[in-house]
Amino acid sequence: MKNCVEVQDKLHEECGVFGIYSMSGESVSKDIYYGLEALQHRGQEAAGMALSDFKGGMYNMAIKKDIGLVSEVFHEDDLEHLKGNIGVGHVRYSTTGESNAHNAQPIGMNYIKGTLAVVHNGNIVNTDALKVEQMKRGSAHYTTSDTEVIAYEIIKERVNSKDIEEATVKACKKLRGGYALLVKSPRKLIGARDPLGIKPLILGKRDDTYILASESAAVKAVGGEIVRDIEPGEIVTITKDGIETVSRLQSSTKAHCIFEYIYFARNDSVMDGISVNDARVSAGEALAKVKKVDADIVVGVPDSGLAAAWGYSKESNIPFAMAFYKNSYIGRSFIKPTQNERQMAVQMKLSVLENVVRDKNIVLIDDSIVRGTTMRKLVDMLKAAGAKEVHVRISSPPFLYPCFYGTDVPTAGQLIASEHSTEEVRENIGADSLEYLRVEDFKAMVGDLPLCTACFTNDYPIK
Repeated sequence: MKNCVEVQDKLHEECGVFGIYSMSGESVSKDIYYGLEALQHRGQEAAGMALSDFKGGMYNMAIKKDIGLVSEVFHEDDLEHLKGNIGVGHVRYSTTGESNAHNAQPIGMNYIKGTLAVVHNGNIVNTDALKVEQMKRGSAHYTTSDTEVIAYEIIKERVNSKDIEEATVKACKKLRGGYALLVKSPRKLIGARDPLGIKPLILGKRDDTYILASESAAVKAVGGEIVRDIEPGEIVTITKDGIETVSRLQSSTKAHCIFEYIYFARNDSVMDGISVNDARVSAGEALAKVKKVDADIVVGVPDSGLAAAWGYSKESNIPFAMAFYKNSYIGRSFIKPTQNERQMAVQMKLSVLENVVRDKNIVLIDDSIVRGTTMRKLVDMLKAAGAKEVHVRISSPPFLYPCFYGTDVPTAGQLIASEHSTEEVRENIGADSLEYLRVEDFKAMVGDLPLCTACFTNDYPIK
């Protein structure tokens, strides 16, 4: 093995949410912990949980959150002291608001009619307008995240609503953007998914316990079974009487985020009835049909490039090989998502298995090229280890436009493909050839599922 590389040139999902309600009254803090660990890939900067506990004749809310991985924020003593049969949890990678403990979620608030805790995945594009309205009416003096804005909206609507469900529905009707939202009151757990279905939200069940999570993998991690996806625009409430749909926010279009299937989601998750692994294998098969290449082996960049590489190998009849060793035990070395820190940080390290690649013509599969820095290092590593040729194949189209619904690329200027032709990108990364998946190939991945493809096509579902 030789030439370790820092793999940090990736897009990041904003966060992951997890909520749970035990009808039997059992404490759910450990379930939240394991659920959040299963969602750790969606956010590695901060983690938190909030629980409701009935004690001394009244309901109490306990919250713990901080900067760090789930295992760094919570310890055994924390889980023993965080009591309650209803809880929500969150892992964060910030796209709005500074990266600090204050902006970690859940956002917990006391108000005249009780308490609530809110966790949220996504991005609300009309946050600034809502902030202005809140400041005018004096309900919020300073908010630093869209999750706080949502919480203030729910509290404002609660004053003239019969219950927290009605207040949440009224607040959600004001939101524009992509979101999976969980709201915990002392006796209820509410889940809401944006009307376009941009962000995923899954319903699960384990005996008498209901679960809401960003991915099915988190439901499975706590021993639950998948019931169904929360539908786009659906708002559900879970109480001691079970689960009920309280509203359906309508939209004439649906636009599920294609990057969940390309990169964000865990390979073992299922979203909107589609296996993430199967979608990635199909992407590799479609990619092999774009342009044939004479090669000895197909290799994937761990982890999300492996399934596409397997699909490419099946379709092309070029043998699949594991050419990289991934060190899974390297700790997190950064907490703020600034460009400077990304360049300095070690998110993960890969090294090349030299005997696998020496004297080989290689097809190298990855899910995307963002800035190009990591792909350039990977190509250099393979050639330094003796590869004769490296043909790069990307299981997504060129990333050309920013995302406003919950990823960490705010400007097109940070995207190498937006300012350079495919040939210029190929030269920049040092590959012998470069081809991308085509937008029309998404059908092979996810069938007729309606998609948000704005980052590739400039066709934004929310104007």
